Amino acid sequence: MIRPGPVQLMLLGFVLLVLGIVLPFLMILKVLESTLFLGFVSYLVSFGGLVIGFIGVLNYGQSRGRDRD
Repeated sequence: MIRPGPVQLMLLGFVLLVLGIVLPFLMILKVLESTLFLGFVSYLVSFGGLVIGFIGVLNYGQSRGRDRD
């Protein structure tokens, strides 16, 4: 199984966070129909991006700390 590095995790988290912002914005502009399911998906994508990005930052800090030792 391919394990993504910390930078890839941070980029994935960033993309998911941006998607979590764009989806509600499109719902407000009435480009997308605002449904409970789409609101829930938007929340999950935003929260998942935050968690994945945070894990990437922690892994990046951990790998940088190991290089100094």
